[in-house]
Amino acid sequence: MLRYTALRFGLIVASFGVIWGLVRLRVLPAGLGDSNYLWVALLALVISAPLSFVLLRGVREEAAAHVSNRVERARLNLAAAAGQEDEADDAARAAK
Repeated sequence: MLRYTALRFGLIVASFGVIWGLVRLRVLPAGLGDSNYLWVALLALVISAPLSFVLLRGVREEAAAHVSNRVERARLNLAAAAGQEDEADDAARAAK
């Protein structure tokens, strides 16, 4: 999961750099007044979202599988603990 987050952040930073360069070369508009960096940051977020969806698909699927396995293990551990609790409760009721 940390790998996907780092790659996603890197893609945003790279998008910011490319868009900032295009604004400096006057290929893209610079925004209004002093909003240049805000304009570049928002455009970088918008551009990086579909790029990450396509470019980071494999990493995202690995992270999802890892999370799914952890949730399944936790669910099984919880079910086993609940079964032990039921057995102890049944034994206590039988002893009365």
